[in-house]
Amino acid sequence: MEEFVGKLWHKLISRAADQCHDDAAVTLDEMRTAVGVMFRALGGDGGLRVETAQATEHGARRRWLQRVAGSGSSVELAWRDGETLRLPARIAVFAKRSLNRDLYLWLAALAATADDERNLPRPWLARNQVLTRRVLKRYPGLRMRYERLCSAQLGLRPPLSTLGDDEAAQEQSIQQALRDPGSVATLPPAPQAPQPVYLWLHPSPPVQQAVGGSDDDGEEADGMTRNQETRKRHGERVDATEREAGMIALRMENMLTWGEFVNVNRETEEDEDGSSVAAEMETLSITRNKRTVASRLRFDLDLPASEYDDHQLEGDILLPEWDYRRRALRPNYCHLQPMLARDAMAQDLPPHLHRTARHLRRQFEALTQNRTWLRAQPDGSEMDLSAWLDFAVARHGGHPIREQGLYRDFRNNQRDLACLLLADLSLSTDAAVNNEQKIIDVIRDSLFLFAEALSAAGDRFAMYGFSSRKREHIRFHTLKGFEERYDGAVRGRIQAIRPGYYTRMGAALRQASRLLETQHAGRQLLLLLTDGKPNDLDHYEGRYGIEDTRQALHEARQDGLYPFCVTIDQKAGDYLPHLFGPGNYVVIRRPDELPSQLPLLYARLTGT
Repeated sequence: MEEFVGKLWHKLISRAADQCHDDAAVTLDEMRTAVGVMFRALGGDGGLRVETAQATEHGARRRWLQRVAGSGSSVELAWRDGETLRLPARIAVFAKRSLNRDLYLWLAALAATADDERNLPRPWLARNQVLTRRVLKRYPGLRMRYERLCSAQLGLRPPLSTLGDDEAAQEQSIQQALRDPGSVATLPPAPQAPQPVYLWLHPSPPVQQAVGGSDDDGEEADGMTRNQETRKRHGERVDATEREAGMIALRMENMLTWGEFVNVNRETEEDEDGSSVAAEMETLSITRNKRTVASRLRFDLDLPASEYDDHQLEGDILLPEWDYRRRALRPNYCHLQPMLARDAMAQDLPPHLHRTARHLRRQFEALTQNRTWLRAQPDGSEMDLSAWLDFAVARHGGHPIREQGLYRDFRNNQRDLACLLLADLSLSTDAAVNNEQKIIDVIRDSLFLFAEALSAAGDRFAMYGFSSRKREHIRFHTLKGFEERYDGAVRGRIQAIRPGYYTRMGAALRQASRLLETQHAGRQLLLLLTDGKPNDLDHYEGRYGIEDTRQALHEARQDGLYPFCVTIDQKAGDYLPHLFGPGNYVVIRRPDELPSQLPLLYARLTGT
């Protein structure tokens, strides 16, 4: 009974202390697309991901009911860093849903202009006034929206009469800065922090410290481990405590509760009950225990011994890598090894693909000879009226011109194109698609049918696979070269593919581009088949890997290649538009349909 009454009391007091308008709430999931479009349209960094912000303590004075309920001490505010644009997961600040939607868009506009301020650190008050004035000056159409939001925000500010002299002066300055951005130079000091300003960016965003390892060069890892809600946490490393020393200074019933410090020797917590408590913590302190344990889970995969490994065709190929922080290529930074499957045996097409392969071959055999009209020919079956008209006009005007190229003929015309398919063979392809297949099985079947279709059409094509283990071991598997014919040996190599390591995509794309450039064709298609974003064990994670891949694709386009991506990653819309551009990728919603869809997609891409 006591527990029931306690829960009921907590629910009542929390509801009374809560000032949110749940009926007008808007979530980031609803606004993610609109926010992304607004942010990038106004000049924001296209490489930033839009993710949820963590709640941080604001330090302002709380109302009496909030102190009783133990709530209202933290708030979700917007900020941006080098990799992400952080916005509240849910906005229910205002009583009108339209205002909460406008707040999301306003924060995106404010963050889009923050690039100019990154190298000019200013105090919180001055910085947000500068950003506000800049947005209103560049985009006058947002002024009415800002005025509505400002009026609603001022209605939530505490009355000056309820504050002390110092706090009242501080609050008056903030309200003045909201009404007239740029009119307040400094924020008067006060014993308490001011109430949060929802129209501004975070006054002091959490500084993220890497809790993972670093690469061999000692560089700090870019990627941060995030939970399923993609909320960013403040992480710190601390010294391990000695478990034998000291005495228990807390009651036994508190032994299983979470605190501000948890001494664990694993990076994931198996206790589901504690996960909800951990989500409320702002700082997760992690220590590395140097003692040995009976069992250990290793995430770093070792390369196989040379006698069991695939055959390396030649020495290491040195390739550059793009460092987006330095805005420069690192020359000869990556070591790529061309590989050929050692245990591949020549074989026939797997029986379960025979029926689909026959259907595709009939479709693509029709493309072997493509009949088109050839114009301006010296002879042909019909008069070329356009060429004859040009000749007649020139002769009537007194310009001497020879009678040539006045006919057209309907003839067979060979398809002038070359395609290189690059398949992602990383460790993630070992995941299951359904009860019978894994991703690697779907990719294998896709390669079989792709090769069957293109060999029937007579198009020049090559197929390679790749995976990586840091920059020194980028494995580039040859499945079929441009000069090889599609036969049992190629099918044996396709059958031999298996999940590899990680996905250093930029280096693999650069090597694929070099191979495709050697083919003299009217159109050169670079087709990437993948199940996820770029990643590796070292700093090639998050923004770094994305930007290197984007630069590799930019280099391919400059060389006249046409890159296109086919992926089964359902979250690819968050990063592929930045990498390939709109319209240059496709997401296969059902991975088991990839084998039948890939050849048909190729036919559409090549205009057949």
